[in-house]
Amino acid sequence: MSAREQIAQLEANIGQAIIGQRDVIRRLIIGLLANGNLLLEGLPGLAKTRAIKAMAKNLEADFSRIQFTPDLLPADVTGTDVLYRDEHGSEFRFHSGPIFANLVLADEINRAPAKVQSALLEAMEERQVTVAGKTHKLPPLFMVMATQNPIEQEGTYPLPEAQMDRFLMHVLITYPPVTDEVEVINLVRGEEVMAAENAAAPDTPSETSAVIPQQAIFDARREIATIHVSDAMVRYMADLVDATRRPAEISDSLGRWIDIGVSPRGSIALDKCSRAHAWLEGRDYVDPLDIQAIAHDALRHRLGLTFEAQGEGISANGAIDELLRNVALP
Repeated sequence: MSAREQIAQLEANIGQAIIGQRDVIRRLIIGLLANGNLLLEGLPGLAKTRAIKAMAKNLEADFSRIQFTPDLLPADVTGTDVLYRDEHGSEFRFHSGPIFANLVLADEINRAPAKVQSALLEAMEERQVTVAGKTHKLPPLFMVMATQNPIEQEGTYPLPEAQMDRFLMHVLITYPPVTDEVEVINLVRGEEVMAAENAAAPDTPSETSAVIPQQAIFDARREIATIHVSDAMVRYMADLVDATRRPAEISDSLGRWIDIGVSPRGSIALDKCSRAHAWLEGRDYVDPLDIQAIAHDALRHRLGLTFEAQGEGISANGAIDELLRNVALP
């Protein structure tokens, strides 16, 4: 199979385990293809962790889960030097932490203090970990997928803007429609029946979908790197980001709502994600629909809203909607 067919199969396999969250699955795939890190936010029980686990299950990759808690230490994430003794003497050897995996789930990332959150910064940006002055490289296929929920703020540590900016996309997960809720109930019931049957007959081989090899991801990335982005599309992305830095010149509403504009990482995220989106749609060029399709996920966590916007009930999504309406194509 070609790289495109294998990625389509990966998306389909994840879709069998996750009902009613097609947009979330597509964002997970885009993040993987764009070689970025994702922050998933949604209320409890909306399959954030399940979606990430489904991706790891259907991809030939090492998976690691870190449950963030207030008593977690940086060494619990990165690893540490351990003293080994034998008949020849003693020496320190590096014992790698759970960050040394292909797919890393940072579950409820905002429940750990800033010192632990900062342990992820070097790994997310430079794809390496430095412990006791020594640098240890992470695997070529590496992706951090962090989750958090917008409620239960007591006992949590909000992510600082500097760390939020290092996430390629901030994906919001909402409640599924009632028709999908029915399918979720049936899916979970079917899984319970299958688990009971496997427990009763443990030697019976279970049917599993073919695991997609890592090479398919690298092949897809090479093809995405050749996606054509015209000068007009590059200027459109730059104009969208620039408009967040001088919002009063774009519209009165944006002037009231936006306090801090998007960093250059936002432009890079638009470029990477729009090319991945175009490739998934089967095109070898980026058009405005690709940029607009991922604009909210690439920009919402990079915007700083004013108190006036919050008083009017305007979210980052509302500000980006207004942005897309007022920034014209070149």
